[in-house]
Amino acid sequence: MEQVLASLTSHRSVLGYMLVSRGQPVTIIRHSGVVFEGEQGRRYAHAVARIVESVQTGLEEDEVRFMRIRTRRHELMISPDERYLLAVLHDPAV
Repeated sequence: MEQVLASLTSHRSVLGYMLVSRGQPVTIIRHSGVVFEGEQGRRYAHAVARIVESVQTGLEEDEVRFMRIRTRRHELMISPDERYLLAVLHDPAV
């Protein structure tokens, strides 16, 4: 896992990542990047958990494996697992 996370942060476009628990309460297990620190990081963690939960609830017969959410400035890539969520934020313009 260390090698994968180090590989993620080595890309110029990656602004940060966070590994979040799927249980209640939603907990940031590990993060990198200023964008995921403090209160802003907690808001991102809760938003990512709610987004994944909503999508999986809507897709009753299928399991979400990977999600990409693009905004004007950033792209958020989410990889859900049974126990964890990995979210990577990057700047697609770089």
